[in-house]
Amino acid sequence: MRRRIIAAAAATLLAVSLAGCASGGTDEPAGTTDDGAAEAGGLIAIITPSPDNPFFKAEADAAKAEAESLGYETSVSSHDDDPNKQSELIDAAISNGAKAIILDNAGADASIGPVQKATDAGIPVFLIDREINETGIAKSQIVANNAQGAAAVAEEFVAALPDGGKYIELTGKESDTNAGVRSEAYASVISQYPNLTSVAQETANWSQDEAFTKIETLLQRDPDIQGIIAGNDTMALGAVAAVEAAGLTGKVIIAGFDGSPDAVAAIKDGKLLATGLQPAVLISQLAVQQADAFITDGETGEDEKQSIDCVVINAANAETYTLFALE
Repeated sequence: MRRRIIAAAAATLLAVSLAGCASGGTDEPAGTTDDGAAEAGGLIAIITPSPDNPFFKAEADAAKAEAESLGYETSVSSHDDDPNKQSELIDAAISNGAKAIILDNAGADASIGPVQKATDAGIPVFLIDREINETGIAKSQIVANNAQGAAAVAEEFVAALPDGGKYIELTGKESDTNAGVRSEAYASVISQYPNLTSVAQETANWSQDEAFTKIETLLQRDPDIQGIIAGNDTMALGAVAAVEAAGLTGKVIIAGFDGSPDAVAAIKDGKLLATGLQPAVLISQLAVQQADAFITDGETGEDEKQSIDCVVINAANAETYTLFALE
């Protein structure tokens, strides 16, 4: 089944037409066939962080498109990384009789209770992008291989600094498992190069504005910085803007992670070295397909924990980029 699911997702990956708005939900249950098997249909609730981040918008839009292509109605909403709001949205999905929830969660620990609540209500939850610190509750936890991808980005980063020098790391939210995984993977590679010296490790909480402010301050304190490596593209782009404002474009190597369109544009402009492409569209499609399999057959046919490899995007392959994918 895994081969069939991935083949089906890959075949449609470039053809997905991403829609931006939620369609109406329904409380009507799915039907059954003559042999007693459940039919697809009903509401799939899609809950992600803010769509202001193009990564989260892409995954929500892809999940919506895939669900509707399989005959479901959808609701799309954002918890804005607020665990309380996430809990309210899950309550709403339960009240609306959702057949499944696709969730990019608001915290590895804070999300355990809400996922358990949905499961106890008979609504299967399929996690994308971020894991929770518990197994046996969600039906699937499908994530990009952040450790593999971040290590690959770090290799690109150190190769661009053959003479070594000082560097800064920008990290994401401490509550997000991915932030720690990426930071550890960066360190596992960079620590092998003693001529590279970390002068600061600051959290910018996935924020472009916060990253700009942090880097602006750090460059004023020490303008002799050779590199900046960021836990996501949003922070990397904040660093790009701060470096540009300091008149240091081309003198400071910057790398990010996610594979966002703006990051790829910065790579093409020579302002960003590289990013690690997370296959957000594919992951969302797989989650919906597994939700459909569970609704209709009572099982996904997959392990709960699933990891999809990332790809480094740099100047050599940036022209083949599509939305969170490569041609």
